[in-house]
Amino acid sequence: MSTAEDVPREIITRPGVDPATVFGKPPPPPLGHELVRHDTLVVEKDAAVELRDGTTIYLDIYRPSFEATDLPVLLAWGPYGKHWVTSRTFSGSGVDPAWISDFTGFESPDPVYWTRHGYAVAFADPRGLWHSEGDFSHNGPQEREDLYDTIEWLGSRAWSNGNVGMLGVSYLAGAQYQAASVRPPSLKAISPWECFADWYREFATHGGIPETGFRPRVSTNVSYGLSRTENTAANLEAHPFDDWYYADKYGPFEDIEVPAYVVASWSDHGLHSRGTLNAFALMGSEQKWLEVHGQKKWAYFYEPESMERQRAFFDTFLKGQERGIEDWPRVRVEVRDTGDPADSSWRVLPEWPAADEFTSLHLDAASGALAERAPADGSVRTFDPMTESADFVYEFPAETEIIGPASLTLWLSADQATDADVFVVLRKLRADGSEVYFPFNALFADGPVALGWLRASHRELDDDASTNLVPVHPHRREEPLTPGEPVRLDIEIWASGTVFHAGEKLVLTVQGRDWIKRPPADGVPPLQILHESLRNEGTWTVRTGGEYASVLRLPRA
Repeated sequence: MSTAEDVPREIITRPGVDPATVFGKPPPPPLGHELVRHDTLVVEKDAAVELRDGTTIYLDIYRPSFEATDLPVLLAWGPYGKHWVTSRTFSGSGVDPAWISDFTGFESPDPVYWTRHGYAVAFADPRGLWHSEGDFSHNGPQEREDLYDTIEWLGSRAWSNGNVGMLGVSYLAGAQYQAASVRPPSLKAISPWECFADWYREFATHGGIPETGFRPRVSTNVSYGLSRTENTAANLEAHPFDDWYYADKYGPFEDIEVPAYVVASWSDHGLHSRGTLNAFALMGSEQKWLEVHGQKKWAYFYEPESMERQRAFFDTFLKGQERGIEDWPRVRVEVRDTGDPADSSWRVLPEWPAADEFTSLHLDAASGALAERAPADGSVRTFDPMTESADFVYEFPAETEIIGPASLTLWLSADQATDADVFVVLRKLRADGSEVYFPFNALFADGPVALGWLRASHRELDDDASTNLVPVHPHRREEPLTPGEPVRLDIEIWASGTVFHAGEKLVLTVQGRDWIKRPPADGVPPLQILHESLRNEGTWTVRTGGEYASVLRLPRA
């Protein structure tokens, strides 16, 4: 039996890839410090920041004018290249180019908007990436030190008012977790928009099943530099369990004390939804706000109304202005009806995470139903998980809102194998039987209500950390199955917010493969979450009723 302790303590690195050979975006211009005036702002290119160990990294800093002083600063810290600025994002994102300027970095604040309102904006190339010196470490203690030093450098500039904030999506949100946990004095507020918080459970694997679509793309994104970079894909492959490699990627969330405006989404399952919600719950900040939407994440970040809320938050804590945010609800969530945001409603919740209150729906393999009462007799459903699915359906007698995480207890045997990679999907059907599709990740509109995963050999539970709605698996070792022998699997289903009207149906789908797998577009794989390293062979048998009580637990509003 393999365990987490079997993995050697070595971080795999590689020579950096020449930035001039970058694929899919423009190469950076030659390194050279200069001051450039544009119509609406000025930019200081390749501003050199010397870190505590003598390493120099480079920033591009946008200001209203070279004469402007007393400016609060927004720092965007990410690996994509500070030179890569444009008003256009990938096809399908929903971002209107009219919302942002040609100076906008990827998943970053728009300097034209912010300088117009009296801010400076800094885009950083972290240590070891692009032209910045040193070796790149993907998150972890070195990055936290570098963020501390960079924030204090920005706060000490003659044109700065000494107050620094951070804003951005994905990696640029995770960098805020990093920075805030080490408490640089000049960092006064953060606004992380959607980033995983648990490297193992939200990035490397899902339920112990290796993710194979997004992580190689990430590894490529952090490969461009003049020295050495952490080989993220190789390290994830070398660490199939939740071991030491993942332990210190982020600092303690409890150590975050600065005001935080945190934005998550129901639409980023397999990537950022779970982590952003959990990061908010763990943050030690007394002043923190959570907003959860169900839309495409880039479009929601750049919508003019969203940018105005961002500015109200930072005006409060970086400028000392009264913008009324103390009247904001601490937790505000979108409840989706269809895939159209116009059909959604918003709810104020008293807290997050919500109370561990739930409704149980029992699976019946004989009828394919979900029911509030356990079936009178036991039954089985045998199927090929790679070509078929097992569906269980519940029809709502009255309007019901489902807001929060769900869980599934499933009794399953792999009939000819010693492991099983289980994929769980919650779906919504209209009363006429047609399926409702929701925004999914940043680019798509074909998503289900919610997703869950578990590799059966990782079924061991952490009883102390688990709740009824959120089973927690330590992922420290494997326990192979005995072919044909049923085992209990407790599967976490990521949080969602959806309304079901009377006569509409919730479908629970169980299968052994991704629910959505898109073909390559023009030879380039689309941005998607994939699981292609599976252990499924032969048939599965799902057991329900009697001693094998398979149960779906839904959060109770």
